[in-house]
Amino acid sequence: MPQKILLVDDREDNLFSLETILEADGYHFVKASSGRQALKILLNEFDFALILMDVKMPNLNGFETAALIYEREKLKHIPIIFITANNYGEENIFKGYRSGAVDYIFKPVNPELLRAKVSVFVELYKKNHQLLSQEEKLRSINKNLENEIKERKLSEEKVNELNKKLLVNIESLETANKELDRFAFMASHDMQEPLRKIRTFSDLLAIKHKAQLDEDAQSKIRIIQKAAERMQELIKDILTFSKISTEKEPFVRTEFNPLVQEVLDELDTQIQNKDARIDVGPLPVLAVNPVLIKSLFLNLVGNAIKYSKPNVPPEIHIYCDNLNAAPKRGQTHYYRIFIKDNGIGFNQKYAEQIFDMFKRLHVHNEYEGTGIGLALCKQIMEKHNGYINAVSAENEGATFIISLPAREEVAAAAEVG
Repeated sequence: MPQKILLVDDREDNLFSLETILEADGYHFVKASSGRQALKILLNEFDFALILMDVKMPNLNGFETAALIYEREKLKHIPIIFITANNYGEENIFKGYRSGAVDYIFKPVNPELLRAKVSVFVELYKKNHQLLSQEEKLRSINKNLENEIKERKLSEEKVNELNKKLLVNIESLETANKELDRFAFMASHDMQEPLRKIRTFSDLLAIKHKAQLDEDAQSKIRIIQKAAERMQELIKDILTFSKISTEKEPFVRTEFNPLVQEVLDELDTQIQNKDARIDVGPLPVLAVNPVLIKSLFLNLVGNAIKYSKPNVPPEIHIYCDNLNAAPKRGQTHYYRIFIKDNGIGFNQKYAEQIFDMFKRLHVHNEYEGTGIGLALCKQIMEKHNGYINAVSAENEGATFIISLPAREEVAAAAEVG
C-alpha cells in the first residue's frame, strides 16, 4: 500500500507544489491548511509515514502544532520535517527540534533534496513498521508458548497424578488377584471332599440298592452322578486356572512333535470313539513350560474332537506355516501353529468372547464342558508372551492359531546345559 504523508501549509500553492514534486514516488497525500485542521485529521488517522509542515502559519504555527501532536502517545512515532522560508538562527532551529522536528527544508524547495529526504524517512517508517509487526508476532508467539508450557506442565502434573493412582490401583489389583487365586484354590480344594462323598454315596446307591429302586429313582441318581462329575471337572479346571497365574516353573527347550504325540495318546479313547483322523506336520522346538503347553494342546485338540459334526469323522490338521521363515533383524520372531478341524465351527463374531471365563456357545445337553478350557489356553499363551486367536464359520470348521515367540537365548542356554 502507498505510504501516507500529511502536508500542512496555509497556502494552497505550497501544498500543490509539494504534491507535484512527490507524486511520482507513489505516495498517498492528505492535506491540511492549518495546524488545527492537521490536529483534527490526526485525531482519526495516525498511520502517516511523515508530516511535511510549514512553520509560519496563522493561529497555530508549526512549532506549536508539533508540540500538540507529540502530546499524543500514538502520534509520537511520526517524523516531522519543517518547511520554512526563514533562517531563524540556531536557537529557533533547536526549538523546532525540541518540539519534535527531525529535519528542516528551506524555501525555495530543492525538489531532489525534498524527494531524497522524504524517501529516507518513508523507508525508515517502513522498516520501523515491519519491526513493530515482527515484535507483535513475537509477543503473540511467546504468549502462545507460555500458554503451551503452562498446559504441558498441567498435563504433566495430571499424568504424574494419574500414574501414581494407576500404580496404587495396580498394586491393589495384584493384591486382589493373589487373594482371589488363593480363595479359588482353597475353595476348590475344600469343595472336593463333600463332592467325593456325593459321588461315593450316589455310586453306592446305584450299585448296592439298585434292586430296591424303581426306574425313576435310578434316573434321579444318574442325574446326581452326572452333576457331581461335572462339578468335579469344574473344580479341577478352576484349580488349574488358579495355578497358572502363580506358575513359576522355568522354560525348557521342548520338541513340540513328541509333546503333541503325548497329547494324542492321552486322547486315544476319544479319537477311537469318534474315528478321528489327525495329521501332524513338522512343529518347532521352543523354550516353553511343557506342562502348560501340553494342557494347551489337550484343550484345543480335545475341543476339535468334541465339537465335530454328527456322523462325520473329525479331521484335524496340526501344522506350523512359518517353520523355516528367517527371523527379521531386530524383531521378535513368532512361530504360528494351527489346529484346524472340520467340525461345527461357530460364528466369527464370537471369536474373542470364546476365550472369556465360563463362556459357552452350546448348551450342556449338547456338548459337555465347563467353559474354562479356552480361558486357560489364553492365560497359558499370555504366560509365554504369545497370542491365541480363532477363525471360523458355522458348519465350516474352526482354526485356532497360537503364536509363540522364539526364545533363542533360553533355548541356546538349555542346549549348552
